[in-house]
Amino acid sequence: MRINKMRITVLLSLFFMSSVPALATPWEQIKAPSKQTPQAIGSYANGCLVGGSALPLQGEGYQVLRSQRARYYGHPSAVSFIQRLAELTKHKLNTRLLIGDISLPQGGRFSSGHTSHQTGLDIDIWLRLADSPLSPTDLEQPMPMSVVNLKQYALLKNSWDARHFQLIKMAASDEQVARIFVHPVIKEKLCTTEGELEREWLRKVRPWWGHHYHMHVRLKCPQGSMICKPQAEPPKGDGCGSELVSWKPQPKPAAAKVTAAKPKKKKTKVMPIQCQQLLQDI
Repeated sequence: MRINKMRITVLLSLFFMSSVPALATPWEQIKAPSKQTPQAIGSYANGCLVGGSALPLQGEGYQVLRSQRARYYGHPSAVSFIQRLAELTKHKLNTRLLIGDISLPQGGRFSSGHTSHQTGLDIDIWLRLADSPLSPTDLEQPMPMSVVNLKQYALLKNSWDARHFQLIKMAASDEQVARIFVHPVIKEKLCTTEGELEREWLRKVRPWWGHHYHMHVRLKCPQGSMICKPQAEPPKGDGCGSELVSWKPQPKPAAAKVTAAKPKKKKTKVMPIQCQQLLQDI
């Protein structure tokens, strides 16, 4: 039996068009924040946000990237932190911040990119410094700038700017900040650049893979967010010793072949009841 190729093409097109919305999470279908008193609910990787605020897409010292993804909402404390850091960046570093993902209008899970960023308290700030404003096209489809040679596990000296050190230090010195995640090579550079007297802020800067073109700022649970679940305090010390060395890749001897064990099925996280109620109210 001959099959009509045109018909197959049309059917496939309809299938993919209908399957795209199914990839989005329910949280990505919410278009506006709720009108309740602001609260971050649950944990950074399993929670939601009520009474969130939209970060204006442009302001003094910053621009928002990829606004078409609607990930520029956060707890009001996150919005004020960004604006505060951006003003410092403009006046002290003579440049502007490029703000990546924060959270969805009511927080919750993304379909791609992050498992955290669910409570309006996580902020991605790109390491690409915008000395001149980006055009609308560049903001919609921005090009990241890595400061790490990933293959050689080394800093890209032509990409690293002394202002990167100052920016990360300014952010980490803010009392609201709980942690900042950067690539281990960046942490190493911060450790060797800082002097002996002002190392307390380094404790907040934690090494983590993937963060070679942006820093991930995580804020503390705000006052009034009684159901917000904080992360444990970072280990004591500046984190520049053996802990940092342990991140450096080591050559591995050839391992004997073994039968791969069947991976254990991950348990689905149950969202806080307050978050489940938000979805029911849609």
